[in-house]
Amino acid sequence: MNNIPKKIDIPTSIRGGSNSNMLETPKSPSRSTRSLDPPKLNEAPNLTSTSPRRRNNKSVFSDRYIPTRTGIDLQAAFSLSHEEVLPDLRSNKNIDNEIEMRKEEEANRTFSTVLKAELFGDNVPMATSALSTNTSTSNNIRSNIPKFPSIRPNSTGTHSSSIIAGNNATSTTSNNNSNPISTSNSNSNSNNSNSNNNNITRDYDDSVTSTPRRKTNLFTYQSPQKSRPISRDLQQELYSLSPVRQESQKLLLSPQKKPRNISKVPYRVLDAPELSDDFYLNLVDWGAQDILAVGLGDSVYLWDGATQSVDRLCNLSNKDKVTSLNWIGSGTHLAIGTSKGLVEIWDATKIKCVRTMSGHNLRVSSLAWNEHILSSGSRDRTILNRDVRIENHYVNKFESHKQEVCGLKWNVEENKLASGGNDNNLFVWDGLNPKPLHQFTDHIAAVKAIAWSPHQRGILASGGGTADKTIKTWNTLSGNLVNDVHTGSQVCNLIWSKNSNEIVSTHGYSRNQIIVWKYPSMQQIAQLTGHTYRVLYLSLSPDGETIVTGAGDETLRFWNVFEKNKHNEPPSSVLLDAFSQLR
Repeated sequence: MNNIPKKIDIPTSIRGGSNSNMLETPKSPSRSTRSLDPPKLNEAPNLTSTSPRRRNNKSVFSDRYIPTRTGIDLQAAFSLSHEEVLPDLRSNKNIDNEIEMRKEEEANRTFSTVLKAELFGDNVPMATSALSTNTSTSNNIRSNIPKFPSIRPNSTGTHSSSIIAGNNATSTTSNNNSNPISTSNSNSNSNNSNSNNNNITRDYDDSVTSTPRRKTNLFTYQSPQKSRPISRDLQQELYSLSPVRQESQKLLLSPQKKPRNISKVPYRVLDAPELSDDFYLNLVDWGAQDILAVGLGDSVYLWDGATQSVDRLCNLSNKDKVTSLNWIGSGTHLAIGTSKGLVEIWDATKIKCVRTMSGHNLRVSSLAWNEHILSSGSRDRTILNRDVRIENHYVNKFESHKQEVCGLKWNVEENKLASGGNDNNLFVWDGLNPKPLHQFTDHIAAVKAIAWSPHQRGILASGGGTADKTIKTWNTLSGNLVNDVHTGSQVCNLIWSKNSNEIVSTHGYSRNQIIVWKYPSMQQIAQLTGHTYRVLYLSLSPDGETIVTGAGDETLRFWNVFEKNKHNEPPSSVLLDAFSQLR
């Protein structure tokens, strides 16, 4: 009878809850508005909300030939164990959230693996091996999986292990006793009971029973003074009697690795009137002294992260406008590029302009410091390298770009400069050598987003504009492309985390989102929304925990994205504190 194959219905898709893809609606924080003269940078509530999106989740049912374990069809088992029956979630146009899509794919993959192992894991070793592989390589399952072995003490004090494999149950003991439960009777009574049990003729086969049978003498006396089994033994007993395989129990009962909780709502929102909606400009930078510089029209304002106070640094004259900003490494001096091609250096502590340099014919779109070297990229297609220690306005010029240079980033440790332009080209320069070290032409749109990895030598990330929408990572040591990810939106900015191997990207057309990626897998960790215009500006706080984003909606939003780096915390020491006080 057990050899008759069965035909059952099995759903090919497993769905989460109905609200699993619902976006969190940010609440409007109530904060006081700061009055300035003139009022430029004010704290404002976040009034943007997102409506929840729902999907019509339908389960598709189909008939499969499912053989029993005792009379299994190896050919059917082999074909089923190799065919993927997971639904194609990426073909569904209604799904636009990569994180939710990966969760559903993982749930479907887990269900399919457990189903294969439960149906014909004994006869097809590939199902069990796939299950163990899935258990070891899953991103959401930790390596320390709790085990629930089925071990019961026998009458001699040793242990017998029961291996449950669906409908098959086999018990092995070290002394081949038929009674696996220890009793308070003497050994002679136990031997007598065993001999009596051996004389009983059974009309059933223990090896084919649906559940393992405990071969216990019902008339055995148990002393009431004997302590009751502890809860852990009871738990092992319960799991040993489960019809689910031990490998499946490991997968289903293993604790999932909880993702880091990233708030979907900015903890602070500042009004930024006249913040330009221009893709090619760089108007926001957070310095090492915890001072945020913002270019608004013809003025530059400084927001103090410690006191939350706002001061105006400068106001350009002659109808000039601020087009780029960048703090020096120490955070004491700020370089300002203007629409007339000038570069000014301001001492932020003294609120004083210490130098004005010329050389460009058109606006200065990007700036980057490398200790005493200041590089400026312009709409006139050139990059000027300036040594601020000498009188000359610049020491040399890079002229490889064919259109506006809108992205500049120095790798100070390796003394390499990366530049991106509206000509879709990405160049890597070795120091002040006017001949580029690498030229990457894979992007098909303007390259403004550029970021050097602080965790791995020579790794450079770049993002393309509206026609490209990709994030590419390069190995500048070998000149090879490492990763290429399509984001679905114009890539405006990229920045690496200081504390973890993660990267943040801000986007424009058409979703205006902020995405946190895990490198090098480039899996999405979080997706933040709230800006109603392109998120053109991005900067990281000095402690590496907070990012600030700016958009054409004239707001600055502060997000807690990264965790604190515990390795950089100084060890607490009474002697060290006392020594610091003496000094």
